[in-house]
Amino acid sequence: MTAATPYQPLPNSFRHAVCGGETLIGCWASLASPIVTELLGVIGFDWMLLDAEHAPNDVLTLIPQLMALKDSPSAPVVRPPANDSVFIKRLLDSGFSNFLVPFVDSAEDAQRAVAATRYPPQGIRGVSVSHRGNRYGTVANYFDVANDNVCVIVQIESRKAIDNIDEILAVDGVDAVFVGPSDLAVAYGHIGNPNHPDVQQAIAHVFERAQAAGKPSGILAPVQADAERYLSMGCRVVAVCADMGLLKTAAQTVQQHFMQKQADRK
Repeated sequence: MTAATPYQPLPNSFRHAVCGGETLIGCWASLASPIVTELLGVIGFDWMLLDAEHAPNDVLTLIPQLMALKDSPSAPVVRPPANDSVFIKRLLDSGFSNFLVPFVDSAEDAQRAVAATRYPPQGIRGVSVSHRGNRYGTVANYFDVANDNVCVIVQIESRKAIDNIDEILAVDGVDAVFVGPSDLAVAYGHIGNPNHPDVQQAIAHVFERAQAAGKPSGILAPVQADAERYLSMGCRVVAVCADMGLLKTAAQTVQQHFMQKQADRK
């Protein structure tokens, strides 16, 4: 039996694109369905967010969706339920390499998120010698290359995060910042209204500080006009739709059409 050949992966192409300031159009996946995720991956978005914070996903539902995107042009990005090193470790071992970490309020929070994705001495990731992420232990040099192939994007969702945005952006290993508009609206006292001027001013501030730091910014913007406005403001990593919203809107359109047809016949 011959020894495993050294693992020589291409650099994380999504991380390379993010750090290179490319415009990346994504789609949010919350339905926990590998079939739906596979379908959306075939469509050809630049990236797909698999959500474990506000969706009924866990490791055992996320892995089939990761598999479903294997031959897709869409890079899988996962959002863990919290900035939790244990859950992040399990996602890494499952094969994820791109992370959107929620509720990062400070440089310390950002450092903790980055450390969770790196093996020592750069971080605190626990070591397993055989898991899906290293092809079940067959990748001989996995530990040498893993740290350099993880993308960490941190989510800005509070007034504290806005106040600390420069310090967060300065953390080594933070590849981009990502605005959570709904929670940010709550933080400014405008729940359900991220388009309020106070919230929009805070969002613009994040974009401006990110540009000044030479790092990209991102946002979830399922309303087309909002997405186009944010792109024009220099935002580069934009989720422009979500599986649940697409399904709901399409179903409502069909239902309303035929209900109106029925009413017209009466």
